[in-house]
Amino acid sequence: MNSSARRALTRIAVAVTAIAVAVPLTGCSIVRDVLGAPAPQPERDETTQEIVEEGDADIFAIRVGDCLNEATAETVSEVPVVPCDTAHDEEVFYDFTLTGTEYPGDDAVQTQADEGCYAQFGEFVGLAYEESTLEFYAYRPTEEGWTQLDDRVVSCMIYDPAGQTTGTLEGAAR
Repeated sequence: MNSSARRALTRIAVAVTAIAVAVPLTGCSIVRDVLGAPAPQPERDETTQEIVEEGDADIFAIRVGDCLNEATAETVSEVPVVPCDTAHDEEVFYDFTLTGTEYPGDDAVQTQADEGCYAQFGEFVGLAYEESTLEFYAYRPTEEGWTQLDDRVVSCMIYDPAGQTTGTLEGAAR
């Protein structure tokens, strides 16, 4: 993407972010659709479906087991993905779908995301959250994504607050 297109997309994304409520996941995909730009897909191994090349990927393209580096925007449409055998900030450890037709509000979405991720944390890590040194957070739908894109997906992210990891944290028991 050339720099003028990137600046235009950035300005639009800032405007969308100002309108959207401050929670991660979606929002800017609508901008990409309007501009006609394709959503970036991660390069995956044909057999294992593991990410094999570092790059940006559409937030809707990430899957359980994918490794990422931190996305710093409040509302994201793309995330920096990397192969899990390289140093990375976080990993998708669980995905689930919220239900309902009406957006339940930011607090309710946050609570449901936290509860859903928390419930799966111990099974993934092999140690209860309270005993673990690892942390989690969730990419979750915004009101705009919920109403305009029918987005209900919560992606649970696990990370080590001490720094980057290499490989999966599944079964890390720490």
